[in-house]
Amino acid sequence: MVEIFKTNVNTKKRAAKVLKYLSTQLPAYFFNFDLDDCDRILRVKSSGPPIEIASIIKLVEAHSVEIRLLEG
Repeated sequence: MVEIFKTNVNTKKRAAKVLKYLSTQLPAYFFNFDLDDCDRILRVKSSGPPIEIASIIKLVEAHSVEIRLLEG
């Protein structure tokens, strides 16, 4: 399962900080940013439990990052 989020993260340093936090809070998921994409996407993958979209949004917003789910 994969979910894609649009963010306003624009530096590698900020992305690394958010990724580290998310990985410690939700270790069952794999996270990565694509800052070269125009939407500066956060990709979340899970091969196990369903992805908790609301939890991810809340955790990312706690770092003053704008985030929303990209609907397919």
